[in-house]
Amino acid sequence: MKAIQFKTFGKPDVLEYVDLPTPQADADSVVVQIKAASVNPSDVKNVSGHFEHTVLPRTPGRDFSGIVVDGPPAWLGAEVWGTGGDIGFTRDGTHAGFIKIPLAALSRKPTMLSHAEAAAIGVNFVVAWLGTVEYAHLQAGETIAVIGAGGGVGGAVVQIAKARGARVIAVDRHLLGAGTPAGRLIDDYVPLDENATGRVKALTGGAGTDVVYDTVGGVAFGTALSLVKRRGRVLEISATGQRRVEFDLIDFYHNETQLLGVDSAKLGVAESASFMTALAEGFESGKLQGPAIAQEFPLERAREAYEAVATGTRGRVVITMS
Repeated sequence: MKAIQFKTFGKPDVLEYVDLPTPQADADSVVVQIKAASVNPSDVKNVSGHFEHTVLPRTPGRDFSGIVVDGPPAWLGAEVWGTGGDIGFTRDGTHAGFIKIPLAALSRKPTMLSHAEAAAIGVNFVVAWLGTVEYAHLQAGETIAVIGAGGGVGGAVVQIAKARGARVIAVDRHLLGAGTPAGRLIDDYVPLDENATGRVKALTGGAGTDVVYDTVGGVAFGTALSLVKRRGRVLEISATGQRRVEFDLIDFYHNETQLLGVDSAKLGVAESASFMTALAEGFESGKLQGPAIAQEFPLERAREAYEAVATGTRGRVVITMS
């Protein structure tokens, strides 16, 4: 089969377009023919050597959509999708013609999504669901501030929050486009600047929000803490601009803030399957919509796909298989 592989860490030019043996199913696993696979910022970081646990040589790629071609008869021909923090790191990933995954990792793809659209869901929506639903337990009628709502994860948080009946305040440097799924759903927009705290407090009667999902972190961490109401929940997934932060510990404990880190990379492809199945219900019902796909590349042009993500292309970048 054709695949992308890297044997050393570096820029996207270390990626090689190679022939590898097609995997075979066994009693506990299946083989999926990949139809489409997105490129995430974490894939680019993986190739650059950001993750110490990555085992070389490696085929990268976390998200996928495809068809089961080898495995139990009940699954043969099924359209499936998935993601995982192990594939592409400690086991070969999705930027290849085929992938071998555990039987427990199978989740049926929503019928209304194309393979390219389905491949663009995984990482962003799983980490959004993990923080919003599993950790913060966001409830209908609550208010959530989403810092970085215009990004991939932020946009997914907006959709999931609205599907759960919450009020959404988008906090971003740029106004979200009304043509995007997230842009159509936000209730209020607040610029991410030195006046963000005051504006959010004014929108919430001085109390602050029940939940803050901070997809920026680092330089935005102080703002995130300042937006949440007493006994509210703050979710952190990034450290943009600075890894170490300072904050007023007395204000923090007086406010009884709950601070939660969210890391979907700890979820392997099998552990992620239940989240993908839960998300599939949202897409099937129409409560969730696929993100905008900015660019599509064939597998042999994977380097260009990685370079597009590395340079900050807005919207999802997808590799499609012939």
